[in-house]
Amino acid sequence: MKADAMPLVSVLIPAFNHERYVECFLDSVLEDPYPAKEIVVIDDGSTDATGERIAGWVAAHGHELPVRFERRENRGVAATLNELASLARGEFLRPGASDDYLLPGGLDAQVRYLRAHPHKAAVIGDAIVVDRNGTKLHDSSMRDLYGVDKRLYRSDEGIRRAVISHWAVSGAVALVRKGAPEVRAGWNEQLRIEDWDFFLRLVARDALGFIDQRVCAYRLHGQNTSKTRCVATRIANLADLRRVALRHAELFDGPHRMLLCAQSHYIAAKIAYLRRQPCRIALHLATCAWLAMRARLRLPPRAPLTGAA
Repeated sequence: MKADAMPLVSVLIPAFNHERYVECFLDSVLEDPYPAKEIVVIDDGSTDATGERIAGWVAAHGHELPVRFERRENRGVAATLNELASLARGEFLRPGASDDYLLPGGLDAQVRYLRAHPHKAAVIGDAIVVDRNGTKLHDSSMRDLYGVDKRLYRSDEGIRRAVISHWAVSGAVALVRKGAPEVRAGWNEQLRIEDWDFFLRLVARDALGFIDQRVCAYRLHGQNTSKTRCVATRIANLADLRRVALRHAELFDGPHRMLLCAQSHYIAAKIAYLRRQPCRIALHLATCAWLAMRARLRLPPRAPLTGAA
């Protein structure tokens, strides 16, 4: 396909206090061979030199590809993603994280998937896992970090079950159609961790696809939002996730609704564990097991899993 016939991809970068990593992400977009791309980046009120690093990079490389750079006060990831999406000109959006970076070939593979599957609103891939210095820790975030059997993602039913029961998507691994209803509705600005909410809405209508290709590097560095060791923050994050599960249960029918309700009790058990409430742990785990068993009795049997995991 000729370069001028390739659809424009807008790489969205909500940047916050990642002065050490943000230039690596920007370099990875520039170096990716996909020809039709732009960068839309907002410094979300960083208190370090993130904004200065971006400004310097734009001054050095802004002539090599279209870049839009804004700076403002802190509003959070979801609000920043919504603003970035509104500024983007591309047919496809690649939401990113300023501490990760893209792997060459990922944009092209995901664009080709969405062009070949017009009923899909988004597609995810896998990621490698690196440390703060860029040293590779794992070949597959889904398999090695989260213990997921990627063969589940070969069918809509498998993707739906996986997203509901074993959330394993991390890093800048999604390509989304800008015109998708989920993008028009926006990322939920009331949530601390907004991605599960977004992807549950996608799988509720079987609009999420998967390619078994590593499309980005997910960086672990001790400051990741979902990996915090602060108990109060972990409880607040889990409470957000439980609200998401309960709110979106109505999007699903029968056994999938039961699975999501079971997941809400599993999350509640985690909260009870952090609060040292053993009776509540037992109650929520028992309810989770009961709901999950009822759901699986009503779900269609899984197709045989063959090939590499």
